[in-house]
Amino acid sequence: MALDVPQERGLGQLDQRFLDGLEVCRFPLLPFLQPLPLDWMYLLYAVMFLGALGVMAGCCYRLSCAAFLGPYWYLLLLDKTSWNNHSYLYGLLAFQLALLGADRYGSLDGLLRPQKRNAHVPLWNYALLRAQIFIVYFIAGLKKLDADWVGGYSMGSLARHWLFAPFRLVLSEEMTSLLVVHGGGLVLDLSAGFLLFFDATRPVALLFVTYFHCMNSQLFSIGMFPYTMLASSGLFCHPSWPRRLCARCPPWLRRVLPSTRPPQPSPDCHYGGRGARGSLRPRQHLAAAFTLLYVLEQLFLPYSHFITQGYNNWTNGLYGYSWDMMVHSRFHQHVKITYRDGLTGEVGYLKPGVFTQSRRWKDHADMLKQYSTCLSRLLPRYNVSQPQIYFDVWVSINDRFQQRLVDPRVDLVRAPWSPWSPTPWLLPLLLELSPWRERLQELESQLDGHTDAVFIADFPGLHLENFVSEDLGNTSLRVLRGEVLVELVEQHRNCSLREGEGMQLPAGQYHKVHTVSPEPSCYMYLYVNTTALALERNLTRLQELRERVRNGTEKEPLPPELRPILGEPLAAGTPADPVVTAFLRRQRRLEEQTRRREAGLAQRLHRFLRKKFYLFRRSALMTCISLRNLALGRPPLQQLAQEVAFANWRGEEEEARREGGGGGGPGGPEL
Repeated sequence: MALDVPQERGLGQLDQRFLDGLEVCRFPLLPFLQPLPLDWMYLLYAVMFLGALGVMAGCCYRLSCAAFLGPYWYLLLLDKTSWNNHSYLYGLLAFQLALLGADRYGSLDGLLRPQKRNAHVPLWNYALLRAQIFIVYFIAGLKKLDADWVGGYSMGSLARHWLFAPFRLVLSEEMTSLLVVHGGGLVLDLSAGFLLFFDATRPVALLFVTYFHCMNSQLFSIGMFPYTMLASSGLFCHPSWPRRLCARCPPWLRRVLPSTRPPQPSPDCHYGGRGARGSLRPRQHLAAAFTLLYVLEQLFLPYSHFITQGYNNWTNGLYGYSWDMMVHSRFHQHVKITYRDGLTGEVGYLKPGVFTQSRRWKDHADMLKQYSTCLSRLLPRYNVSQPQIYFDVWVSINDRFQQRLVDPRVDLVRAPWSPWSPTPWLLPLLLELSPWRERLQELESQLDGHTDAVFIADFPGLHLENFVSEDLGNTSLRVLRGEVLVELVEQHRNCSLREGEGMQLPAGQYHKVHTVSPEPSCYMYLYVNTTALALERNLTRLQELRERVRNGTEKEPLPPELRPILGEPLAAGTPADPVVTAFLRRQRRLEEQTRRREAGLAQRLHRFLRKKFYLFRRSALMTCISLRNLALGRPPLQQLAQEVAFANWRGEEEEARREGGGGGGPGGPEL
């Protein structure tokens, strides 16, 4: 947890999130929760970090647990957009540790208090931790019995990762995804808890879960979670394994390691026997009752979404406490935010994500409601009176059609929402169209390398307004199901299309696609990015030209504007060719990728440690600056700017980051 505070908890970028006076919409679970001033937030993080260190060392253990637990849950409840399963798990483990006797072995408290030193720990302590880890595995496995996961749609592209290259030697990519990624993940989650529990199967379980979590550390950016789960595997082993491990160390090393002697009796433990001394005390009855109730609550909570129905969307509940890890993948094609002035009727558009620091709000009705309420408070500062806010969010979940999440005709500022009842303006997921996914994959497989497709499903009575960029010079629309009316806005012309029919769409113009059939319509855009295609051809010609010059087969001298492709500087007074500039930018990017891919283990380790060092360095320096501000007051602005610049220093100046993605252009119709 101490390593997690500067990283995933965000201490390294705390000033960017909670800068004083920052106009930003936040998404707390409880509306009254607000962030503290920036310097006090740094103090809060410092307390949490010191609490984590105290828990790790067993120093002032109960106080350290409280110092970590309070700030952690405050920060977690302050921002729903940061919720995920492992952040929730850390909070649960911290709560459990605050109640357990985890300071009995190898702790600083044990050195100061002999009655705690090397003392027995009650069995319910182990039972509680083991039950929590078992629930993480088993409930995650039950959630993966979802039809999308079993069918191989949840993580369809993951099999392309280099980690699965050995499996692709004997299986196709499709079968690797279905059998290894989805099938293997399902079997491991369902069985890991049981296999870890029994002595006979534990060695095999430790092998597989170690391999699984090491793969996850490379596949996903999930912070310390794989390493936390690796460490938790030791909970299922016999409690004496750390003592036996220390006993096998050399004598000179055992002097600084925890004791290898048998543990002493503890008053917190029950050792059986008869009579008054052998009976259970009220405290032990309470511990047993708490353990039972906690485990039952943890088994119930992932299936409690029938209570908090307002948080249900296409998936149930807020993502984070249901253990449905990686079951749902989303792709957003288009998000439009429209505002209307309540007094003048003026209509305008906002950049999606304006005044926010996260993208998670796009998938949750409760966050959309919070976002619209926040915008209604901020827009009057920009001369928009009594604003009405409308969202048009298009998203595909697990390779389905792109479809709307919420009704774009509803003003969410005044729309009703309650955590205890279904959201009336949330549109349903078109599950009846799920069998189309195989057909959509077949259609995509038939396209050439320069043509892309976007698959749309829309509800009767609604329309899609779309603009075809001039870069997409060859764009067509084809109806797969239902009936639509295509309105060409600038041409003042309408075209009716039925199933199997299509038409070419003019570039550089708006059009509207109205669903006029009684059932949802399905259609597809086919487009070719002609600008990107032409640029790619020009870049290929420059690559071939450079190769011919280098191997001596090119007889004609290069003009001055093309000399930079050979690494020569541009002649004075010669204008830069934009195609040559794009070519050089792409070559630098490819060389950097090659250098990183071919780097040795030592170079990769050095790069990793350097990155972490400067992250922790910035965290420590910014914390010291804020604590100084609280104790002595803020210095002059110029001095403060110099101190922040020093905290941001990263050693030698790194190569400037390239602008843009290079060689791109729009990736598809804007919708």
